[in-house]
Order: sequence, then structure tokens, then C-alpha cells
Amino acid sequence: MVDVPVDQLTGVVDGVRVRARGQLMEAGLELFGVHGYAQTSERDLCALAGVPEEVFLEEFGSREGLLMALHNQITTAGLRASEVALLSEGMDDCPLEQRFRLLFDAYVTAVTRDLREARVTFVEVLGVSPAVDAHCKRWRDLWTDFLTGEAERAAVRGEVEERDHRVVVMVMVGTVHELMAHHARRPRRARPGEVTEELTKLGLAMLGVEMVD
Repeated sequence: MVDVPVDQLTGVVDGVRVRARGQLMEAGLELFGVHGYAQTSERDLCALAGVPEEVFLEEFGSREGLLMALHNQITTAGLRASEVALLSEGMDDCPLEQRFRLLFDAYVTAVTRDLREARVTFVEVLGVSPAVDAHCKRWRDLWTDFLTGEAERAAVRGEVEERDHRVVVMVMVGTVHELMAHHARRPRRARPGEVTEELTKLGLAMLGVEMVD
């Protein structure tokens, strides 16, 4: 009998689990994003992924767990893209309208490049359960913090009125998600630039800033 180091065995097992998780995530994206969350069973997911149901339960616990994992992955990509845009060279010297346009363009591009991802993120998470609602609220709160920071920086620059912007930003975040859900449901795919323009107008209007013609 050949002795195999425990760490080597562990690495093999970890690799198998990572592949299984990836296959389940891809199956979830395909089935939730094309057929819908309500129309997809755990058996459907496991069959498409080629993964035993016990592995699915170990990794995600339930369909809700997989849905939230997908939402996390997609929304994180959108947030990271926006952060990168705001940290890009010359951004500090851009007027507020241009900063908003670049921020929203980065976000929209990241979360709509795959229509399945857009549907999962903005449509399929709605009304699933209190747990999913709470999960989505945590993300809305994170976006509220992020955009409130941008509003406060704009106030320091004299681009918007100095006041507590958090309530307005909370409403803005909710409206952004409603607009994204609307576009995700439409049979004709809106161009990312069209969505960016809508969101830029919305954001500026809610902060009391008129767009430059």
C-alpha cells in the first residue's frame, strides 16, 4: 500500500468540492436565470450540475442558499467595478455628472453582460423568503453607504447642498434596483448606455443637480 500524505488527499478533496460548487453555481445561473427560481427544483440543479444532492446540501443548504450565493457573486462584481471606476486616474477632477455616469456605467456593464445574471440579481430574488429579503437588504444598505459617501464628497466640493443625504440615497438605491428589474424583465435588451443614462439622470435629480445639456 502506498502512503499518500494527508495534505495531498485534502487538496484533492478540496479541488473536487470547488469544482462541484462551481458546477452548481453555473447550473443555478442557467436554471434560475432562464427558467426562473420558482420553476427550478434541487433535483433539477443537481442533474444539470452532475452533482449528488447531498453535496448540494453540504455546499448551499437549500435553493435559497444557492440563490443568495449567486446574488453575492454578481453584486460583488458590480460593486468592485464601481470602486475601480471611482479610483481610476483623473476621477478626482471629474464633475459630479461624469463621475456618476462612469460609476453607473461600470456597474451596469458588470451586472448585465450576462442576461441570466441580471435576471437572478434583480428579478428572481424578489419575494422568495424573509431570509432572501434580509440578504438583499444588507446589500442595499452597503450600496447606500457607498453612494452616501459619494454624495458627501460632492457636498465638500460644493456640487450639492450640504445636508444629510442618506435618506435620499436610500430611496435612490431602491429606485435603481426597480429600474434594473424593469430592464431585466423586458424582452428587448436595453443597451447598457441607455440604462446608464437613466440611472445618471435619476441620481443627479435626487441630489438636486441638473444635467448639463
